[in-house]
Amino acid sequence: MDFGFGIPMRGPLANVEAISEIVTSGEELGFDIVTVSDHVVVPRHITSIYPYNEDGSFAGQDTGECLEQLTTLMAIAAITKNLRLLTSVMVLPHRNPVLTAKILATIDVLSKGRLNVGCGVGWMREEFEALAAPSFDERGAVGSEYIQIFKELWTEEDPVFEGTYANFSNISFLPKPVQTPHPPIWVGGESNPALRRAAELGDCWYPIGTNPKFPLDSAELLRKRIERLHHYAESNNRDPATIDLAYSANWFNMVSQSPGKRARWFEGESGQIQEDIGQLMDLGVNHLILSFTGESTSEITDNMSKFISEVATNIPK
Repeated sequence: MDFGFGIPMRGPLANVEAISEIVTSGEELGFDIVTVSDHVVVPRHITSIYPYNEDGSFAGQDTGECLEQLTTLMAIAAITKNLRLLTSVMVLPHRNPVLTAKILATIDVLSKGRLNVGCGVGWMREEFEALAAPSFDERGAVGSEYIQIFKELWTEEDPVFEGTYANFSNISFLPKPVQTPHPPIWVGGESNPALRRAAELGDCWYPIGTNPKFPLDSAELLRKRIERLHHYAESNNRDPATIDLAYSANWFNMVSQSPGKRARWFEGESGQIQEDIGQLMDLGVNHLILSFTGESTSEITDNMSKFISEVATNIPK
């Protein structure tokens, strides 16, 4: 099992000193993956429903602050040697697909092949409108086409594409990414269209467990969605075993003493967390992304260290 952590993209710790300390500590502790989230702008008035909590509110609206994802990821690449670099997730319709493919290829080259492309299609209509992105209502089709564009540019010597949302020919696209055939594409999302996208175009399915419409905060609920993913893969004449599995427990909370019956997965004592990870591994999940919170960098890195010493060291790689 690989373990990942995120970094603050807004607030008092969203600065070069704090991010550098968290990232270098994570690498020294033996984490495998660092994740970076994606918003380009935060509209002042949002009516779109945030999909990953019960009340649908978006915490980032309070300040309107957000670092840009891909430039932040490149900065992290420059100060690390071993961590995999995961966009978690990149909202595909937000950026021109050819330029995005070039930026991602550049990150892979300069990081010596450490990029994982986590991608989704977004949830905030107001941000789409502010960016003059393609139609929010067509974001699923846009996202799928953009993934196809990435693959064409990353793998073909003479890339040509004729699509609904982009067309190109008569171009060279060099350098190619270091990883072959291309950086792993982790498709985020929990809905049926997201599962179909992962089954058709993804190297890995990467859900978050807190979507109230598609709750995945138990082994049984996750197992059922994995079965559906495999059904879609077989419908596309694809071996389900070729689709890797990741999981984000962004509510993770390890406590010193459990108050009795737990509310859900990944909240509890270290022994309980180990059992939860064992259930993930039994389902074939190979990558677990956790959220380590704190008011200071030392509090965050202390929580990361506690997880490694009390849990991760007892889990087979």
